[in-house]
Order: sequence, then structure tokens, then C-alpha cells
Amino acid sequence: MTFQETRLPGVFQIHLEPLGDERGFFARSWCQREFEKRGLNPKTVQCNVSFNEKKGTLRGMHYQAEPRPEAKLVRCTQGAIYDVVVDLRQPTGSGSESS
Repeated sequence: MTFQETRLPGVFQIHLEPLGDERGFFARSWCQREFEKRGLNPKTVQCNVSFNEKKGTLRGMHYQAEPRPEAKLVRCTQGAIYDVVVDLRQPTGSGSESS
């Protein structure tokens, strides 16, 4: 697995590293240690699967807030996905605080 950090802190694109042979390939798609190393919560509390009958189907948004933020792992196994991440965190250390 390779983690490619995006412009949003804590948001990564995770790419599989397939090991292939004549049968096909094997690739690790989850690793607790790799998530911990990047400050992501590695505790798996749910695992869900969805299937969309029609192209262009919109699925719900997930709001993460303290005290129970969850790491989300979104994976497309067939077709294509357009995943949007919106960062609603307040900026820190930007100098915008009033004295």
C-alpha cells in the first residue's frame, strides 16, 4: 500500500501494490500499522458495501467531529467513483484571532 497525501491534512489516496503471478495478483488493502503511522484512527468499527444501479448516483455525506471521529476508507471495486472531501475544520495559527 502506498499513501499519497492530498492538500487536505489527514486525507490520503491509498494505492494498492499488487504482487502478481500466473494466477492473478494479491494486494494488501488494509493495515492497522500503516494507518497509525499517519495519525489515522485504525479501529475498524464498521465495514459497509454499497451498489449503485445507475451511473451518477449520489451517496450521503459523512460528518466527522470530536469526540468520536472515524477514519473513512472509501474503495471502488468496479466502475468509477468521484469522491469529494470537504474540510470544515477551523484554521489554526492563521493569525486571524483578535487580541
